[in-house]
Amino acid sequence: MAAVAGAARRGLVRTGGAYARQCRGPHSLRAPSALPLAKRPPLVGAPLRASSGSTANSPKGAAAANSLKNAKTTAGTGDPEGLGAADATGFSTRGPVTWPALGLVAVVAASAVAYYKIERERRLENAMGKIVSSESGWSPNPELLARRQYVRTKWGWFPKEDAFGGAGKPAIGGPWSLVDLDGNLVTNKSFEGKWTLLYFGFARCPDICPSEMVKVGKVMDTLKKEHPELHKNIQPIFVSIDPARDSLKALRDYAKDFHPSYVFLTGAPQQVQAMAKKYRVYMSKADETEDGDYLVDHSIVIYFHDETGDIADCFTQSMRPSDVVEKVVERMTFVPTY
Repeated sequence: MAAVAGAARRGLVRTGGAYARQCRGPHSLRAPSALPLAKRPPLVGAPLRASSGSTANSPKGAAAANSLKNAKTTAGTGDPEGLGAADATGFSTRGPVTWPALGLVAVVAASAVAYYKIERERRLENAMGKIVSSESGWSPNPELLARRQYVRTKWGWFPKEDAFGGAGKPAIGGPWSLVDLDGNLVTNKSFEGKWTLLYFGFARCPDICPSEMVKVGKVMDTLKKEHPELHKNIQPIFVSIDPARDSLKALRDYAKDFHPSYVFLTGAPQQVQAMAKKYRVYMSKADETEDGDYLVDHSIVIYFHDETGDIADCFTQSMRPSDVVEKVVERMTFVPTY
């Protein structure tokens, strides 16, 4: 205590009211301390007020104040020290993304998308070319339209030209097997190399079937007279849709009334129904009597096939024999332009 009292007399330590009076200066903080004032550490963030004899007017104090001000006003400018653009060496004043950079990215992205589309179309075209030009051909809807072969022209891939034109062939026909009047097995392959005129009917038909079969006979006679080379490559076929009553004997008797070039076919009900379905032939019993007699409603169409068995045309009931002859000659002499 004596040492402290002595230090107080020499002015090194102030206590009590004397310390309170001395600590009211501009840079002092009201906190009791036993350290000498000259040894006290500087206070960070303490307000700097100019006064005579204070450190604020010293060069170092002014530089510190200026540094704090510039740290608040020049953040993110690349000149945190506030030295000016000429003396700034830390960072660029521009951000990482610029308009030229964005433009370059857009050009690269557009080029990549365009290349992808071109390459995709090229590969699809090559794959499509292999499919549509194959022997079996291609159809956008095989259930409705028959498969067709395609050829590549200067305008792109187009269906191989035939008498049906751009609409394409209907998906009609297919493999079948029946028996002839001698009981021999006959299939669609039996007539390869021949053009065929196929008609579905039944022997007890009172009027429509005989009328259509007579029309086919007139067509054959006209072709034999005017186009003998075509006539010898055409085969008329009659298929019974009433196998329950059209026995081989009944069909032999029925065949005597019509053109001698006809081939008459029948078969089991399942065989006939399967073939009729492939040709989309409508058939249904009608006007059935008490004794079991009935008529058969059915489609009235003559199907014309080429030498490969594909459908070439269809002739309806409204067409005259001369109309059928004209169509037959047109189909058999058709020459594609590509």
